[in-house]
Amino acid sequence: MTEKEKRGLQKLYCANSPEIVRELSHGIELCHAYNQLSPSKWEERGELMRKLLGKTGEHFVIVSPFWCDFGYNIEIGENFFSNYNVVILDEAKVVFGDHVFVAPNCGFYTAGHPLDSGRRNQGMEYAYPITVGDNVWIGAGTTVLPGVTIGSDTVIGAGSVVTRDIPSGVVAAGNPCRVIRAITEEDALRYLDREQKS
Repeated sequence: MTEKEKRGLQKLYCANSPEIVRELSHGIELCHAYNQLSPSKWEERGELMRKLLGKTGEHFVIVSPFWCDFGYNIEIGENFFSNYNVVILDEAKVVFGDHVFVAPNCGFYTAGHPLDSGRRNQGMEYAYPITVGDNVWIGAGTTVLPGVTIGSDTVIGAGSVVTRDIPSGVVAAGNPCRVIRAITEEDALRYLDREQKS
């Protein structure tokens, strides 16, 4: 079994294997090329991101700088938006649903390392997938750790460290990230007065 196959089965694997290092270099090169493109070059930026990522919706915006490891393990739904300095370490799948907003300086990290230094110093890693549902807003400076699922229609507060699954339809925040409350009908009415006045 190859190290890449072990990685796909969520087993401990050697991240320094030639195949993995080669694919990692390719992904980083594409990110570098993307980050050098002028923001006005919409078509080229879209083409390059479709070449890098495993799956995209028709409409998406990824603001530079953006970094990932491999790219092919990332899937974004329709109307995905990520702001400055988003980092996705996609050793395992990272799947975003439709209408996901990611604020600046967020990180999604599927990779982890053994606690014992002997294996860690040998380049051993593990990788667990991250899944984000539809209509999710992830606040600035949020960190999402390996194996986490964030449910649809959820808001993650700025600066959160998401260490475990978060259900659908809630506001969650903190370190570690915890559910604060459900999102209710009152939230839909919250800005109605301001809309009517404008």
